[in-house]
Amino acid sequence: MRHACRTGSVGEMQCPACGALEDRVVDSRAADDGSSIRRRRQCEKCAERFTTFERVEEVLAVVVKRDGRRTPFDRSKVEAGVRSACKGRPVEEAAIAALSAQVEDRLSTTRGEVEAAQVGELVLDELRRLDPVAAVRFASVYKSFEDPEDFEREIQLLGQESPSRPGVASDSSDAAATPTRS
Repeated sequence: MRHACRTGSVGEMQCPACGALEDRVVDSRAADDGSSIRRRRQCEKCAERFTTFERVEEVLAVVVKRDGRRTPFDRSKVEAGVRSACKGRPVEEAAIAALSAQVEDRLSTTRGEVEAAQVGELVLDELRRLDPVAAVRFASVYKSFEDPEDFEREIQLLGQESPSRPGVASDSSDAAATPTRS
């Protein structure tokens, strides 16, 4: 059943300026490739305008850690790990957010529990396409590299793929970003 939406009929939100609960929606549009709705609101009390985002609440996978603990999937942890691996690399923040969203989307098809190793592999797969150097950095922590051979093995895995690299700033040269083999 489809519900008609008229301006101001969407649930009220607390105004960040004055705290009033009376507002009206002045504009609604799709955001994040249709996965959320951006609503522009105006407070009826103070006339302040503010933006809210509405997103379908999904049941996220539960991540089973190596030690057996279970925690809900947390996209911000993926973003933090990727951001750390990309530190100093010509990777845009939007590309990191998109990578995290892609991992979350891939996990959304998984109901129930997922091993932490599977999450790490998904992140690593996406990161290999985004920035090979950052992928090796991420792998070194995620896979607990202990010696140079571990790095060599990961670089060989990268060489077996020919990734496209969306989200990498255009001022980087492919020669500087691609690992070399001896």
